[in-house]
Parts: sequence; C-alpha cells; structure tokens
Amino acid sequence: MTRYISATAVATLVDDFDRSPAYAGLAEALRALIADGRIAHGARLPSERELTDALAVSRTTVTRAYAALRDRGYAEARRGAGTFTRVPGGPSRAPDRVLTPRTDGSALIDLNCAAAPAPPGVGAAYESAMAELPGYLVDHGYYPVGLPELQRAIAASYVARGLPTDPDQIMVTPGALAATAVVASAMTGPGDRIVAEVPGYPNAAGALGVRSTRLVGASLDVDGWDLAGIAATIRQSAPRLVHTIPDFQNPTGNLMLDDQREEYAAALASARTVALVDEAHQALALEDQRMPLPMAAHVEAAGGEAITVGSTSKMLWGGLRVGWIRAPHARMDALTQARLTLDLGVPVFEQLVAAHLLRDPADILAAHRERLRRQRDVLVAAVARELPEWRFRTPAGGLALWCELPRAEASSLALEAESRGVVFAPGPVFSAEGGYERFVRIPWTRPADELEQAVSTIAEAWSSEQASGTRRTPERVMVA
Repeated sequence: MTRYISATAVATLVDDFDRSPAYAGLAEALRALIADGRIAHGARLPSERELTDALAVSRTTVTRAYAALRDRGYAEARRGAGTFTRVPGGPSRAPDRVLTPRTDGSALIDLNCAAAPAPPGVGAAYESAMAELPGYLVDHGYYPVGLPELQRAIAASYVARGLPTDPDQIMVTPGALAATAVVASAMTGPGDRIVAEVPGYPNAAGALGVRSTRLVGASLDVDGWDLAGIAATIRQSAPRLVHTIPDFQNPTGNLMLDDQREEYAAALASARTVALVDEAHQALALEDQRMPLPMAAHVEAAGGEAITVGSTSKMLWGGLRVGWIRAPHARMDALTQARLTLDLGVPVFEQLVAAHLLRDPADILAAHRERLRRQRDVLVAAVARELPEWRFRTPAGGLALWCELPRAEASSLALEAESRGVVFAPGPVFSAEGGYERFVRIPWTRPADELEQAVSTIAEAWSSEQASGTRRTPERVMVA
C-alpha cells in the first residue's frame, strides 16, 4: 500500500526551514526528515502545486527542491504518479547470517530479536555528531572510560531519577552486555557464585560466566519475584554478585515496585552481596507511569553496594552500540583495569551520537514509546483473539509478551512456526537449566501489520502441531 503525506503535514514538519535560498533549505529539511524516518521511505509527496500553497512559496521553489532531492537520491519521480521518497541504498540490507535463519530470500517475520527500529530523531543525532567529529580528530581518539560530555549526560540522567551520581562514576562501554562482562571480570574469579534470575536474558548469563563463575538460579514466576526465596538463595550460596533486571524484566516483563526493591536491597545489604542491576528496559514505560526509584538508590540507602548497567540499544536503537556502568567511586579503578583487558573504548563517533541523544531525550523517547505502545496493543489483541487458550499479563512497559501455553510444546511450536515464516524464542532459551517449555516470548517490536500476520501464522502452527516424543529446541542466536 502506497503511503501519502499531505501538504499540510509536510508544512508542519519542515516549519522553519532555511529560506536563503528557500529551495535549498526546503530540500535539506525534507532530506533530513526522510533520512530520519519521519517521512517514510516510499511515501508519495504532495504535488508541487499543493506544497506551493501550503508553504506560501513560489512553484519554482518546490520544483527545485524536489529536483535537489532526486539528485541526492532521496526522491524519485514516477511518470503519471508523482514524486516518491526513497532512502539511498534502499530501506533494508542483506540479512545477518548469524541472526537470520533464512538467507534464501523467502519471507520471514523475525520475532526472535526484541529490538525496535530507530525512532525519529536518531538520524538527526548522527548528523549532529558528524558535525562535531572534526574537533576530536586532532587527538588520539582513545577514551577508555568515555567522553566526558557523555559521562556527564549519563550521570545527569541518574540524578534526574533520584540517584545522585558524579560523572566519574560512569564508564562507557559497547552496550550493556559488554558492561556486564566488565563487572563480572572485575568482581569475580573462577568458582565464585553469581545469583541470576531464571528465566532471564541468556546472553547476560554468558557474560556473567566470563571468569568460569558458578551461576545459581533465582526463580521468577509469572507474577514476579519470590523475594523470600531469593533472600534464602543469597544466604545459602553466598554469591559475589546478584544479577537482577528490575525494570520490565527480560523475558517476563515484570516491574519491581519500590517496596519490593526496598525488601530486596535489605537482603543484599545483610549478605554483603553486590547488586548488578541491568536497566536496559528502564526507559520503556508505556503507560506514562511514574517509575520506581533506581534499584541502586534502595541498595545504597540500605547500606549495600550496587553497580548498574544501561544501554541505548533497547532504549533507542540496537545499532547504536553504546552502554555504560554506574558504580561506586571505590570500584572504578578495578572496573577500569578489567575493562582494558577486553577493549580500549567505544568509538568516538558513536559516543557523540549518544551524548546528543541523552542530553535531551524526552521528545525522541515520547515518539518511541508511543509507537511501541500501539504495537503492544495490537499484539495483545491479536494473541487474545487468535490464541485464546494462551495466558499472559500485559506488561506496562518493555518490549515483549511472556505467554504461557496450555501444553509444554514451546520448542516444537517454534520449529513449526519457523517453517511457516515466523521466528520467535521458546521458553527454554531463557534458562540454562532447561524447562519453561510452556512459555514463549513474543516481542512487539515489529510494525503492527507484521505482528498481526505473525500471530495468525503462529495460531495456524499451534493448531496443526501435534507434539510427539522429544523435540529439539530451535538453534538460534539470541541478541536481544
């Protein structure tokens, strides 16, 4: 279906375009909107006459602006149909052979990766960063703990959430997973125990094991954390670290409330165990709700110690590989030494992009959350309609539904759905010890029409699948 953007909408979007000369300013404003995704690839632009009237400019201005767009590869004229936007090189790229199980060109809806396309505004941040980059080219380019301006922006975000933080407490890393590996390397040795949530993010478990540590599972149920059970596990196992995802936990979507965080923090402080808090989904509250205080604030108030990791990947875009660690001052030297054995810093250009986005993220996050909220509601309605036997709670944020099946067939269902063109993660993926065959994770990170099509396909697979004997779990690389 061809998309159309009205002249009124274009006029609103370009608003204060540079009029010296007007055609060049209009062309640049339109180019930036197309590059940023705010005007979609393949959209039909208004006719020259319509846009002339809407902008109160000359016809020549619009004609020359459209010509400049075409010359730069951001538009194409179709005889008898009008002018259509395009992205140079096309809107998609070849599939990654590690992440995508099909590379034969056949249609595939990927619900294995719980990560969304970039929201409007990310492209503009890259352009701003490019303009700032020359000032850094005269230096060596190494920033092992991060660009100071990015450290300041990240620290300010914690302060705004009620957790006093100095820029010197921040280390910038290539994503939250790398941050987790740095913390594990600095804080543990071979044979040390780490308590980690089950079900949980499988790559985090891998990162926690970089020093041949022993992982001890702390079980979650569909409704959240068994805090009494977790406290008993901590007392019995005496772990060096406890890894937790309190904000829209991956994969369950659970959100830990303030009173629960306070109780958890007291157990950690009593056991003198360091909390490793993953806040990758923290910014993705979809109900405009007031979020709890950061887990680290509760831990520090209880007299304990917490190290927090975060990332732009789930918050904004997975292609922006920038994460961070927020740690007590006394831990920063050890973390820095451990980090230097893994890498020497995040590329300067990506740090500049992240700094630009994090200094004032409100508008970009609002648009991102609104899109995710619409997609979540479409997915919830589709699953309820097509798969009424499945049970789930609608998360108030995050990126995915954690669905409970009436029968333990998650792995075989995933294989059947893949044969029909839909890939998703069955429950056993989220537990190193196996189990969870009654659960599947379905993200809402794809467009609404894809989600409806995917659920319809999964429902067909569910109806036709007759499990018998032992089935293998689909072999798939998990990244998000």
